[in-house]
Amino acid sequence: MTKSLKRGFTLVELMIVVAIVGVLAMLAVYGVRKYIANAKTTEARNSLGQIAKDAATAYETESMSSAVLAVGGSTGIIRRLCQNAANSVPSAKGAIAAQKYQSSKDDWSPAADVTANKGFPCLHFSMDAPQYFMYSYAASAGGSSVGDTFLATANGDLNGDGTLSTFSITGAINASNLLNTAPTIGEVAPEE
Repeated sequence: MTKSLKRGFTLVELMIVVAIVGVLAMLAVYGVRKYIANAKTTEARNSLGQIAKDAATAYETESMSSAVLAVGGSTGIIRRLCQNAANSVPSAKGAIAAQKYQSSKDDWSPAADVTANKGFPCLHFSMDAPQYFMYSYAASAGGSSVGDTFLATANGDLNGDGTLSTFSITGAINASNLLNTAPTIGEVAPEE
């Protein structure tokens, strides 16, 4: 007759399994945190890409002198970058510190910018959904000469520690009077 041995796990074997499960859990937590941060920063990348497209569209929009032309007269086509937005949206970084900000139409279209057709109204850019980032737009004075530039920036404080992550895209008028935009978005501390 054979005698069967019933044997359980030793304490060392159980400790090894617990250690392996702990390491796997830490890796999973890190991966989930990275995924969530990347999902939040996608807002900035998409919005800045849209602002760059809107800046190029606004630059290529033909505008001409509003003066009445004499018979046989002509006017040149005027291209111009949208000028600086009066304010960033939201206007203070505290509004996006580890939280979302719900902007209003007035945030994106202050009366002075609408009247002067500059900033976000000139770009025809606004956001309806709550946002993690503070957006700003600036352009060279004049905005119609070779070398003039624009800079769109998104700043966020995703973890609320006061350190901002910064995303930016720029464009410049080249020698052929065309607006070239950067091929990629610049990122500084994207997971802050």
